[in-house]
Amino acid sequence: MYVEKPARSHSGILWLVLDVVLGLGAAALFIWAISTENAWLLVPAIVVADVFIVITVSFYMLQPSQAGVLMLFGDYRGTDRTPGLRIANPLYRTRKVSLRVRNFTTSTSKVNDANGNPIEIAAVVVWRVTNTAQATFGVDEFVDYVETQSESAVRQLARSYPYDSFDDTSVTTLIGDTRMVNQDLQTELQERALDAGVEVIESRITDLAYAPEIADSMLRRQQAGAIVAARFKIVEGAVLMVRDAIESLESGGDDHEAIPLDPDRRAAFASNLMMVMVSDQPTAPVVNVGSLNR
Repeated sequence: MYVEKPARSHSGILWLVLDVVLGLGAAALFIWAISTENAWLLVPAIVVADVFIVITVSFYMLQPSQAGVLMLFGDYRGTDRTPGLRIANPLYRTRKVSLRVRNFTTSTSKVNDANGNPIEIAAVVVWRVTNTAQATFGVDEFVDYVETQSESAVRQLARSYPYDSFDDTSVTTLIGDTRMVNQDLQTELQERALDAGVEVIESRITDLAYAPEIADSMLRRQQAGAIVAARFKIVEGAVLMVRDAIESLESGGDDHEAIPLDPDRRAAFASNLMMVMVSDQPTAPVVNVGSLNR
């Protein structure tokens, strides 16, 4: 791991003023030497011009949220994070690295989830460079490195969790536990991005769906599960209502006379009332014109 360290550099404003003065002085000396045909004046003119050139090539500029990695014959000499006109050793080679927050969306990938079902998944990753030395010397191209590792991390995440769980609600799923899944994705990405000196600020899944070849069957399965759950709630409520209705008939009240029911009539009443409440179709009542027992 490369550790970032501050570079030895200075503000270039005063040096720019000095450089302008030296440039004008060198030009004046050359003109004076030519006009007076005095060859000895060329010596200070050449010296001043050389100093002017050395100072000029020592300048570099940094924008806000931009760093300059300084190298001397391939050796890392430090990082300058101060924006503006800067000056350093003229032999230094400066490589500029953006410190701005970046984001990109991974391509939609088809991969099998933990249950073996093919799904399509994509994610957005927000990141920035925090260690310019590691970003410059740790990997070849840190932008390509982050994008490639993000694609791999999203695929690995999809293989680690099922898309959905129809039977066990305690299982972490991609569709149901988005916060936990996104946190795991960010942790995985951060571990991979350390080699590039990058901090992963945020990562979240943006595109998640079953692959087209199984989407219809999985949709029908989800609908069936929803219907079963709804039926269970309806039956549970109907049982409570039937029980309350039978107890109300048999106990009566202040304004109603109690109607005792034998076991057969109680069973028939409960069966009919349950049929009315849980049926999907409108109920067709049957009028009994015979005896009560028939």
